[in-house]
Amino acid sequence: MPSVPRSSLLPSLTALLLALPYGASAHAIIVSSQPVSGATIDTSAIAIRLRFNSRIDHARSRLKLRAPDGAEQVLTPAADAPADEIDVEAKALSPGAWHLQWQVLSVDGHITRGDIPFNVR
Repeated sequence: MPSVPRSSLLPSLTALLLALPYGASAHAIIVSSQPVSGATIDTSAIAIRLRFNSRIDHARSRLKLRAPDGAEQVLTPAADAPADEIDVEAKALSPGAWHLQWQVLSVDGHITRGDIPFNVR
């Protein structure tokens, strides 16, 4: 079997890597959120919307709110949300510092998670 010079392999491998779909191994990253991190909200009910840079697996994604007293509330995302969003309503939020904790599974199989702090007046 003839050997291939290494110098001719590099351009071929580079071309192959560039031909792969963009973001094939990327994690789902938040591109926008409602509420935004550090926001102060004047109401006890809010529409939560997290938009990601890629499609996510809604069935395996998790959201919960941690109240000022440390109590946690699991939120159930809307089933009809776009493929790159999590949408949910949160009601009866008492005044104080809240944390929205999220975890999503992107369609490429990577789990990402984060925390969005906000305040309710």
